[in-house]
Amino acid sequence: MGRTDTEVRTYERDAEGDPHDTREDQVVKPIKSWKGYVWDTWDLPKDQRRLLFKVDAFVLTFASVGYFLKNLDQTNVNNAFLSGMQEELGMWGNELVTSVSIWTVGYVVGQIPSNLLLTRVSPRWVIPALELGWGIATICTASVKSYGALYAMRFLVGLFESGFYPGIHYMLGSWYTPSEIGKRAMIFWLAGAIGMMFSGFLQAAAYTGLHGHGGMAGWRWLFIIDGIITIPLALLGFLFFPNLPQSGVRTWWTTQSEHDLAVSRMKAIGRAGKVPWTKAKVFRILTSWHTYLLPLCYIIWNNGLPQPAMGYWLKSFNDKKNPPVPGTTFTVPQINNLPLPTTGFFVLVALSWGWLSDGPFRGARWPFIYAGAVITLVFSITLRQMPLYDNINGRIAVYWLANIGGGAGPLIFSWVNEICSGDTEKRALLIAMGNDLAYVVQAVAPNFVWKTTDFPAATKGYTWSIVLQVLLILETALIQLLLWRDKRRAARLDDSDSSLRAPSADSDGSPSPIDDVVK
Repeated sequence: MGRTDTEVRTYERDAEGDPHDTREDQVVKPIKSWKGYVWDTWDLPKDQRRLLFKVDAFVLTFASVGYFLKNLDQTNVNNAFLSGMQEELGMWGNELVTSVSIWTVGYVVGQIPSNLLLTRVSPRWVIPALELGWGIATICTASVKSYGALYAMRFLVGLFESGFYPGIHYMLGSWYTPSEIGKRAMIFWLAGAIGMMFSGFLQAAAYTGLHGHGGMAGWRWLFIIDGIITIPLALLGFLFFPNLPQSGVRTWWTTQSEHDLAVSRMKAIGRAGKVPWTKAKVFRILTSWHTYLLPLCYIIWNNGLPQPAMGYWLKSFNDKKNPPVPGTTFTVPQINNLPLPTTGFFVLVALSWGWLSDGPFRGARWPFIYAGAVITLVFSITLRQMPLYDNINGRIAVYWLANIGGGAGPLIFSWVNEICSGDTEKRALLIAMGNDLAYVVQAVAPNFVWKTTDFPAATKGYTWSIVLQVLLILETALIQLLLWRDKRRAARLDDSDSSLRAPSADSDGSPSPIDDVVK
């Protein structure tokens, strides 16, 4: 069934102004103290504080640990390539880029069906099942004997991983309010970045401690270790991962009053539950500008970030035929570990954005999209124009800081969750579309702009990043303009309805019940 104009204006926020409307204040209290800015639950009533403690423990913790492991499983192929896989499997051309593209194909195939499935089947079963699948596929990757077999396993890993990231963002939007979701989306996403960082540590440890053990190279052990630590979490997910609050099925670790409170919190901010698919609903989605511009914002952001190049740069010093700087070389552990401060600097900046967006910026996401685009634009120009080997320490410092502008992604999805609050199917679809189509571009673009053979200079790649950062700025401005237009239209409709309702009162002179709803 479609929503009336009154329902749209009452519940669907513009996600750009004050996130706390009158209806929301009845259930979801706005942040008022310094403690609330540090962590929002400290400013909430006791019942909400207890509920969010449970949700953080079972949803956010599971999601963060799962994404940490997902990124171990996703990036281990790059670490393995730098630690012996290239030589053992004969990957002397663009096979590494091809393996990433094939992983992306699997990832693309599964995302939209998986996210729409979450609106019909409980995430408690869908998300852990996907995680179990990618853990098993990761272990099997250790046995590959050719890059053809590697391609097959990477496709399966991508297929099983496909529903996790967009599915968790949809889940966060189904449990948290605008003053809560930004920082948690950032924590969840940064757990993956930390997973990338630990992948380097883990590969260095596997290469040093397990290389040759059991007759296997160290890079093979990395896949075994990653899979072994992924499977237990998947099994725990079947027990602890929750249902959607609006599904009508209470999760076992919530009391009935907590379940009712979770439903009330989502109603207060206009997060709708599932409704049947109808022709009218499909038409509304297809004719909405949201459907085209919101996923595009994430697509541009995702593909505009420079790809990691420091490892290739470090490895290029070891060229025995034409050493760029004679006498300067780097060991395998150094190649894996020296890029790690890049993630550390990035995590610190991105975390601050999550807190600022939820707190002092009162739920605004767009300032950080602009900031990230400008910062990434500056560093992309620097890496493109800076000589490769004239200033080794200076280039290391630039590599370490080059990613600090890349933290807007989780806030973009938080923005989508908020803009599309009034339609849960649309919300699930657009989050999946954004992530899915971003990886469609990733399956194609690297073969032209981020070729393995172009590293470490990667001039085409940095030019690509420069162009996309400019487009991201323009795209974000267009979204803001359309939100402002829609807000003005809604305000005019509200004024018109108010003038029509003004004389309306019950026989005793009290306001009509409809007035209480609209307020």
